[in-house]
Amino acid sequence: MPEPLSPEDLRTKSRVGQLALAVKRVRGRRWRVVPHPGPIEEQRAGSRSGALRAAIFGANDGLVSNVSLIFGVSGAGVSNKVVILAGVAGLLAGAFSMAAGEYISMRVQREVFERLIHLEAHELGSEPEAERRELVEIYVRKGISRDLAERLAEELMRDPDVALDTHAREELGLDPEEGLGSPWAAAGSSFVTFSLGAFVPLVPFIFSSGTRAVVVSAALSLIALFSIGAGMSFLTGRRFYLSGVRMMLIGAAAAAITFAVGTILNVSTGI
Repeated sequence: MPEPLSPEDLRTKSRVGQLALAVKRVRGRRWRVVPHPGPIEEQRAGSRSGALRAAIFGANDGLVSNVSLIFGVSGAGVSNKVVILAGVAGLLAGAFSMAAGEYISMRVQREVFERLIHLEAHELGSEPEAERRELVEIYVRKGISRDLAERLAEELMRDPDVALDTHAREELGLDPEEGLGSPWAAAGSSFVTFSLGAFVPLVPFIFSSGTRAVVVSAALSLIALFSIGAGMSFLTGRRFYLSGVRMMLIGAAAAAITFAVGTILNVSTGI
């Protein structure tokens, strides 16, 4: 006889539908794909690892945010020491913010997923017939005939592990095989990659100053932006040079705008 649910679990159970919908939105938008003939461009879907995605986007955020900050401060006409101070502050503040955000996001997501799977396992153990009918209706809504849906649900419900896996996928939108991820790993990865990206535009100001430092920083940042954009092609399957140029233009626009704003404000104090 399954143990009764706790009051907290009962409250969560009453909102399973809302939570499942939120999970599906977190997992990503579902696109309607229309079958079509003809060849397609080569895709590199096999490279879509979570670690690669975290590394690329962490470095991109660090680079774009800090190059914008550094160029905005440089445009204001302050001394080289102030530029370095602003760059280091931006690097540390952004890296800690990214790490904390990733940790909290992953922790909350993991706890929600674990709670939903726990409740689904309880329902399968206490109300197997209701869960079987629910699975039938899911398949009917997908376009499967009711007779076939009945037989399919009957077979899937025979094995408790298969039943839980199926309900997690079909009802909750979860993929148990993907794992829930480590909040600490996500936080550490974001901190390191953000810091590396944010350090690139800062390097020239450590060894030089003035216009020369700005030019070298811009050149290094553009190269890094192109490399990051090209790396994103391993996730998107797009041509690497198109992704690289797009990222260069986005980063260059952000840096140019902040530099122009800094120049207009010009708060040079001779520090």
